[in-house]
Amino acid sequence: MTPITEVEGRRLALSNLEKVIYPATGTTKGEILHYYATAAPCFLPHLLGRPLSFLRYPDGPDGQLFFTKNPPPGTPSWVKTVSVPRSEDKNAHQVIVQDLPSLMWAANLVVEFHTPQWLADAPALADRLVLDLDPGAPATVVECCRVALWLRERLAADGLEAYAKTSGAKGLHLYVPLEPAPSERVQAYAKQLAMEAEEELPALVVHRMTKALRPGKVFVDHSQNNAAKTTAAPYTLRARRDPAVSAPVTWEEVESCGNPAQLVFLMADMAPRLTEYGDLLAPLLDPDEAGPLP
Repeated sequence: MTPITEVEGRRLALSNLEKVIYPATGTTKGEILHYYATAAPCFLPHLLGRPLSFLRYPDGPDGQLFFTKNPPPGTPSWVKTVSVPRSEDKNAHQVIVQDLPSLMWAANLVVEFHTPQWLADAPALADRLVLDLDPGAPATVVECCRVALWLRERLAADGLEAYAKTSGAKGLHLYVPLEPAPSERVQAYAKQLAMEAEEELPALVVHRMTKALRPGKVFVDHSQNNAAKTTAAPYTLRARRDPAVSAPVTWEEVESCGNPAQLVFLMADMAPRLTEYGDLLAPLLDPDEAGPLP
């Protein structure tokens, strides 16, 4: 019988809590739910007001993976949804996770959480810029760190402050809090930055996705600033071999990274990091930290 749990007055059916989702570490679904409940004070603010897309992996990273923007079947009536018209579906809706009960409901589906760079009440008006630094083997996150440091200085020259997190996969994400600006303009600026990085660091950076160009280099992906695109949210678990987290990191950690293992953070690492650092990406949520798009 599926146990019923009450979370802040909402009744939730949390199923298969002993099911192993990450075989490499024996991590169970119950442990995943505990992680999200523990991380919620830092995690929820980065989801609040943003239409969510989910990468579902209910049988673990080696099972079926499927990406969905529509509210899943059986979504409770108390889970908030908003209209997000798309070219193929003008009546489309997406979920917004606005509190702990809706977070626990979504986590029970075993998902990666992905967000756009804009809020539901201001579609296609970005309040942040993101650059996804994706290494092509044999390059690793170590090379991503070198590129991130260059981009940090380049952004600072335009009066913008960058913040870093691991992708939870191979690379790094850089975020910049912005005064709201049209996504089209933000993407154009992000592309300009990627092209400049390639010009300055031609042996290290590529700004185009073409696979033949990427071995040994870092692809600076600017496309996730497109209003239709999303990025793995801060603190989300990823559908990888291990329960890796897309974890905020300090610039000191970026500067000192000489081995890819230094920037791999698993679920079990996050409680002590949150205790030590709090939310390293809190400035993204502070309008006073936002800079104007050049």
